[in-house]
Amino acid sequence: MKRRIVIALGGNAAYPPSIKGTAEEQLALMAELCGHFVRLIDAGYRIVLTHGNGPVVGNILFRMAKTADELPPMPMDVCVSHSQGGMGYMLQQSFSNVLRAHGDHHTVASLVTQVEVSPDDPAFHTPTKPVGKFFTAAEAQATAQSTGWTFAEDAGRGWRRVVASPRPLHIVEGRAIEALLDAGIIPIVAGGGGIPVVKDARGDYHGVPAVIDKDYTSAMLAAQLKADAFVMVTGVEQVALDFGKPTQRNLAQLNLHDARAYAAQGQFPPGSMGPKIGAAIDFLSAAQTTGVNVKDAKPAQAGRVIITSLNKVFDAVEDGAGTQITL
Repeated sequence: MKRRIVIALGGNAAYPPSIKGTAEEQLALMAELCGHFVRLIDAGYRIVLTHGNGPVVGNILFRMAKTADELPPMPMDVCVSHSQGGMGYMLQQSFSNVLRAHGDHHTVASLVTQVEVSPDDPAFHTPTKPVGKFFTAAEAQATAQSTGWTFAEDAGRGWRRVVASPRPLHIVEGRAIEALLDAGIIPIVAGGGGIPVVKDARGDYHGVPAVIDKDYTSAMLAAQLKADAFVMVTGVEQVALDFGKPTQRNLAQLNLHDARAYAAQGQFPPGSMGPKIGAAIDFLSAAQTTGVNVKDAKPAQAGRVIITSLNKVFDAVEDGAGTQITL
């Protein structure tokens, strides 16, 4: 049985703040990042890709606001689906082309994915999830006055719109993801954390205005799939304590107990490493309760979380680079 890995790509991986945002730029970046995963497939891993959409969905919402006088704006859940479709299309095309160039003919398929949340989640009253482009303080204030949006400073890099980010409860298309994986297809799923939906008394789903954190959804998916490893790709090679301070120290290894303790101390800010550590805790807690897929896996590799940069993904999975978080 091939080892399963869920890889969560940050939204900035395919849409960094440094680009203009053209399709050509995004396709080139996606081809580059997909090239890092070919070695994992060659090494016998069966991978599932998820991705963030913060910059992209924010731009979609911004365009909606700018054209609201001429075209009826779509609700936020539909905008999330737009980002899933566009980014999923570019990722699956890029990944398929990269694989073909390496003589590999795996099928790659993106799946529009709904994720159930609670209508009573307190996040709907306290928006915290940054989306879209960066603004100066003056620009943010002016835009807030004209649109009613809420803004917050994002890790000292500028001001961004923040929206509700409820916790995921259930991946509606979970069985379809499992079927794709079992068929040997590389699934691209849960883009942007999934389209946020709630279930009514009849069991019907309805979209709600929110953007779910993709790391929490990815952790839930990794637990559901009993993945051998859950990998979160970010802009740094390792998690650090006292990040950005003279006392900063990087962590090569971390266990579940210490991860909880450091999180409680406020070491991981909500707009930065906080959701990733929270997602790691969720996955490992689920693994502790339900067990993990350890068949044919090295004991030291089973049921672990990896946080690292894109160019270290293979080394992290195979040789322990990055930050390794285990039970």
